[in-house]
Amino acid sequence: MSAARRLKHLGHSPVVLDKSRGLGGRMATRRVEHLQFDHGAQFFTARGAAFGALVTEWMAAGVVAEWSDGIFVGTPAMTTPASALADGIDVMPAVEVAALERDNRLWTLSANSGPINSPLNGRFSAVILAVPAPQAVSLALSAGVSADGWNVARMAPCWALLLSVAQPLRIDGSYLRPQQSGVAWITRDSSKPGRNAAAHAYVLHATPDWSRANLEFAPADVVPLLLTSMRQVLGQDIHPTFAVAHRWRYALVEQPVGRDFGWDKTARIGACGDWFIGARIEDAFTSGLRLAEAIHADLGT
Repeated sequence: MSAARRLKHLGHSPVVLDKSRGLGGRMATRRVEHLQFDHGAQFFTARGAAFGALVTEWMAAGVVAEWSDGIFVGTPAMTTPASALADGIDVMPAVEVAALERDNRLWTLSANSGPINSPLNGRFSAVILAVPAPQAVSLALSAGVSADGWNVARMAPCWALLLSVAQPLRIDGSYLRPQQSGVAWITRDSSKPGRNAAAHAYVLHATPDWSRANLEFAPADVVPLLLTSMRQVLGQDIHPTFAVAHRWRYALVEQPVGRDFGWDKTARIGACGDWFIGARIEDAFTSGLRLAEAIHADLGT
C-alpha cells in the first residue's frame, strides 16, 4: 500500500490486487460478533522521519492511537492504517494472481479464471510483488525472473490463539512476553484504544520453534495445546467462552535480505516487504516507498 500510495502521488495509476477480502496482510483483525482480535501484528513503532510524519497524520485523523509510550495500534482495528493508505487507490480484493506473462514490454496478470478484469485486461507496465518472501520468489521464478538475492530471506511461522473469557485473566499490564512453554506473547487485546474493554479478548502467539513443530496441525487440534501452555505460563485455570487458532505460515522475519527492495529494471518486476529490511511494520512501509521511487526513476510517469 505504501508503494501504491507513492506511485499515485508521482503520477502513476497503480492497481492493487489482494487475494484477501480486506487489506493489511499480517496487520489483521478478526471480528466475531461483539469480539475482535488483532491476531497478527500487535503494534508498531515509528523511528524514521517519513513513517513518523505519516503516523502523526494518522493520529490526528483517528486512524491510530498510542497504546503505550511510543507504541501504536490502528483504531478501531489493526487493519485501519492499510485502509487509510488505500484512499484513492484502485484496489481489487479477493483476487489471487496465478500467473505472470510478459509480452511486448507489458505484463499480463492472470487469476485461475483468466486475465485480471482491469481496464487493460490485466496488462501492466510493471509489477510489484508485495507478498512474503517464499511466495514472491516463486512467482518471480515462474515468470522467468531470477529474483536475485531475494531467497536469502527467512521467515518463521506463528500459531495464534484467539480467546475470550467471562472474567479477566490475571495479567499484569496489557501484555506479556513469557518465552516459555512455547508461548512468545500474550496480550489483553481489549486493553487497546478503541476496543471493547468489557469483551475480555486475548491473543496468544506461539514461539517460532513451537509453531514449526506443529505447523501442519489442524486449528482445532492446536487450541487445546496452546490453552495448556497458556495455563502453565499464567498459573491459572482458563475456561474460554470462545477460542480459535489461526496459522500464519509466514509471520516473522528471521533473516532479511539486507537491502530496501528488489527491482529488475529490464523485466520491470520488483518486490518489497519487511523481509528486505527487518521485521517491523515500518520496514514494510519503507521498502514499498523506496521501490516506488525506483520504479518512477526508471519509467517516468
